[in-house]
Amino acid sequence: MIRIPSRLAQAGLSALFVLLIAAHVGGLIHVASMQRAEAWLYDAWLKHTAAAGTDDRVAILDIDEASLKSVGRWPWSRDKMTALVEQLFDRYGVAAVGFDVVFAEPDTSSGLATLKQLAQHDLASNRAFRAALDDLAPHLDYDARFARALAERPVSLGYYFIPAGYGDAHTGMLPPPSLPVTAFDPLHPGMPPPAGYGANLAVFQKAAQGGGFFNMQADADGTARQMSLVAPFGKGYYLALSAATLRAAFGGDPVTAGVEQSRLPGRSYRTPWIEVGGLRVPLSRDGTVYVPYRAGSPFPYISAAQVLAGKVAPAQLENRIVLVGSTAPGLTDLRVTPFSNAFPGVEIHAHLIAGMLDGTTRSMPPWADDARLLAVLWLGALLTGVLLRFGPVAGLMASLAMLGLLLAAYAAAWSHFRVVPMAAPMLTVFGLYALNTAYGFFAATRSKRQITRLFGQYVPPELADEMSRDPAHYTMEGQSREMTVLFSDIRGFTNFSEKLAPTELAEVLNAYLSSMTRIVQHNRGTIDKYIGDAIMAFWNAPVDLADHAPRAVQTALDMQAALPQLNREFAVRGWPEVKIGVGVNSGRMSVGNMGSEFRMSYTVMGDAVNLGSRLEGITKQYGVGILATQATVDADPDHHFMKIDDVRVKGKETPVAIYEPLGRKDGLDEAVRQTASDFELAFARYQARDWEAAESMLRALGARVPRPLYDIYLERIAHFRATPPPADWDGVFVYTTK
Repeated sequence: MIRIPSRLAQAGLSALFVLLIAAHVGGLIHVASMQRAEAWLYDAWLKHTAAAGTDDRVAILDIDEASLKSVGRWPWSRDKMTALVEQLFDRYGVAAVGFDVVFAEPDTSSGLATLKQLAQHDLASNRAFRAALDDLAPHLDYDARFARALAERPVSLGYYFIPAGYGDAHTGMLPPPSLPVTAFDPLHPGMPPPAGYGANLAVFQKAAQGGGFFNMQADADGTARQMSLVAPFGKGYYLALSAATLRAAFGGDPVTAGVEQSRLPGRSYRTPWIEVGGLRVPLSRDGTVYVPYRAGSPFPYISAAQVLAGKVAPAQLENRIVLVGSTAPGLTDLRVTPFSNAFPGVEIHAHLIAGMLDGTTRSMPPWADDARLLAVLWLGALLTGVLLRFGPVAGLMASLAMLGLLLAAYAAAWSHFRVVPMAAPMLTVFGLYALNTAYGFFAATRSKRQITRLFGQYVPPELADEMSRDPAHYTMEGQSREMTVLFSDIRGFTNFSEKLAPTELAEVLNAYLSSMTRIVQHNRGTIDKYIGDAIMAFWNAPVDLADHAPRAVQTALDMQAALPQLNREFAVRGWPEVKIGVGVNSGRMSVGNMGSEFRMSYTVMGDAVNLGSRLEGITKQYGVGILATQATVDADPDHHFMKIDDVRVKGKETPVAIYEPLGRKDGLDEAVRQTASDFELAFARYQARDWEAAESMLRALGARVPRPLYDIYLERIAHFRATPPPADWDGVFVYTTK
C-alpha cells in the first residue's frame, strides 16, 4: 500500500514529461533544449555521412585581398567587371556566372558625366572636343558596357529581400518572378512574404538572363543548415541565387513547380517541389532545403585578379558554374555552418548548386511532425510501463533498444534524402529513464544555465552569475529604459588593414578587441556587437546600473589609457600603431532580443543610439579621442568635462552640446581644469562673434600645449572674418555627413 502513491507520482511525472515533449512537437510550446538536440543530431549525422573530394562543376571567383591590392578597393569600376565577365566567358568558357553581390548604384568613375557637362557649357563651341567625346562616350559609359557584357550570357545577378518589419524599401529592379503566385496551391511556402528588396540597377537586370535572392537564414543557434529556394513577393515566386544560377547554366528554360500528394494511413500529405533544368528538387513545406554540405574544401577558390590577368589555367574554369563572392576582410559574408564558425556565404550557394545537380538536397517531409508525435506518445507510454513494472535495469535495456530503433529510422530517412527529426522521441526515451532514476539532478542549476545561455555572450561571467541568483528579474523581451551607449572605432582602419596580411590582420583585431572588451566588462558593460574593428557596448541592461553614464565614460577613458601599452606590444611585433575614437551618449533606448526569423540578437536601438554612433565618427574632426553629449554629462557626477562645440549631426535638427571627458573629478590636475575653463571661455567668445578675443585666447592656449582643437577654431575664425556668418547664426556647427 505504501508504494502506490510513489508509483502514481512517478507515473504522473512521466506522463507530464511525455506531454511536454508532445506539446513541443505539436507546436503548442517551444522547448529550446529540444531544438538544440535536433541541431546536434543533424550536425553529427551530416559530418559522419558528408561526401568528400573535389567538385569540378562549380568554382568560386574570389574577390580576395590579393585582388583588392592588385585591382583596387571595392567596389570596382564597371569596366573592370566588364573585363571580368568577358574573360570568364570568352577566354575561359564558363557555363554560367552567379553574382553574390549587388550592383545597386551607377558607376561615374569614368568621368563621362563631367565631359558631357563641359560639352554642353564651357566647350560647347569646340567641335573637335564634342566629336572626340562622341567617339569616346561608348567606351566611357561603363554601365552600358557592363550591361552589354551581361546580355546574351548565362548570368544571374544577386539581390536581397527585406523581411517584413525591417523596412519596405524597393531599390533597383527585380527580375520577373520565376513562378506564378499559385504555383504551389494550396500550399504557400515562404510566407509571410518580404516587405521590400534591394536589387540591381534596371539596366543590368534587364540585360542579365536572370537573378536570385541571396538571403541567408539561420537556426536559433545561428547556424545555417537550411536555405529557402523560393520566396513569394508581389504576384509571383522568386528563386534563390543558387537555383537561378543553375537555371542560367541550363539555358534559362522556365522553372516549373507543383505539389506532390502522398498518403499514409488515415491522412494525405502535400510536398512542394520545383524543377530547374529538368532536375526536380523536393522542398520542405516552408520552401527550404537542407544545405548538402560536403566535407573539406570541394570547390576551388580562384582569385579574381588572376582571372583578369589571364593567369588561370583554362581547366580550372572551363564549363564550370562560377559564383562571384569575396573572402577579403571587411567584404566577406561569414556564416556559421555545421562544419565551420567562419564559412564564406558564397560557398553555401555552391553547395546548394552541387546538391541540386546530384539530387542530394534534403527536405523535411510533411508527415514528419505527425510521425514524431506518434513516436513520442507510443514510446513514452511503453517505456513508462516498463519502468513502473520491471524497474530501472529492464528500463535501461528497453531504452537502448528504442534508441537503436530511432537511429535506424533516422538513417533510413536520410538515405532517401529526407530529414525526419528524431531528437524529440530520443529525448523522450532518454529523459524518461533519467527522470525515473535520477529525478531532480539538474533542477538546482536550471535557472543559472538559462541565464548563462541567454546572456553569457553579452555580459561578463560575474554578471551572469549575479543574474542567475534572481533570474525572474531579467528578460530578453524588448523594453524602453534610460541607458548609456558607447561606440569605438579604429581610425584609418582601411589604410591600417592594407599594411597587414589577412592572418596578421586577424591577430591584430583579436588582440585589440580582447583588450578593449576586458575594459568594457571590467566596468560592467554589455557588449552589443563587433562591427569589423568597431565595438558597440551599452550599460544599464540587462543588469540595472544607476551609474551607467559614469561607467561608460570611465570605459572610454580606460580604452584610451590602454592604447600606449597595447601599441608598445604591437610595435614589438611590427604592427602599426592603433588610434581610436570613442563616442558616448545617454538617453532613452529600446533594448531586447531583436532581429528576424533568421537570426536574433540582444541589442539596443533608438535615436540616442544613433547619436552615439555619430559622435564616434566626428571625434577625428576635433582631434579628440572621446566625445560625450550633454545628456551623458548631466548623468555623470564623477567626471570633469570640457565643452567642445554645439553641433547638428546628420539627421537631427536639434543642436547637441558635445564634451570631451578629462578624467575623474577627485583626481584631476588643477592645470587641466584651468585649461578646460580657458577653452570654454574662448568658445563662448567665438559663439558671441568676438573673433579677436577668441583668437587671442586660443593662441594663448596653443602656446601652452598645442592641440588640433585650437587650430580648428582658429581656422573657423579666419573663415568667418573673411565670410561673416548670417545674422541669425546660432553658433552651431552643422555636420552633413555621418
